[in-house]
Amino acid sequence: MYRVAVVGVQGDVEEHVISARRALERLGIKGEAVATRKHGVVSKSDAVIIPGGESTTISKLIFREGIAEEIIQLARDGKPVMGTCAGLILLSMHGDEQVEKTKTKLLGLMDIWVKRNAFGRQRESFQIKLDIKGIGPFDAVFIRAPAITKVGKDVEVLAKYDEFIVAAKQQNILGLAFHPELTPDTRVHEFFIEMGT
Repeated sequence: MYRVAVVGVQGDVEEHVISARRALERLGIKGEAVATRKHGVVSKSDAVIIPGGESTTISKLIFREGIAEEIIQLARDGKPVMGTCAGLILLSMHGDEQVEKTKTKLLGLMDIWVKRNAFGRQRESFQIKLDIKGIGPFDAVFIRAPAITKVGKDVEVLAKYDEFIVAAKQQNILGLAFHPELTPDTRVHEFFIEMGT
């Protein structure tokens, strides 16, 4: 039984749970997707998703509840970890001045530099057709999205928009600036799950 844990402290938690369940079904994998706000669930899972929301708030809650350490250990064990939007910020090793100013504690799992709110505020949200390496054309929804400005040598760039990197992978870690859970297309979640199967 393959278990995907969705960190449920903030953001599109239920949408990720639904997308992960559909992806498991489409892949023919017997499994479950569960939202969690408590210590002890991520460590018993095969993969974990960190949704969007407000990165400073999510960071405080996951470190306070002991979930952060579980995510780091899961990543070290080679299991898939995906961060979307604010989740991407938390996966990074290098934040921008906003990350520093808010003293947001990062998980430091991806050798990437991130810029918070790279595309503007909430009202500047948009949807575009993005060509993602290994997935193909995908309707990507950007909401107050961050972006990757620079990557380390072990990071594979999967998609770019304008001058920014908006999807990247480092071994078993997947970071996305957009919200794949906000479309009926489950290919991103399938790609993520297949990273661990």
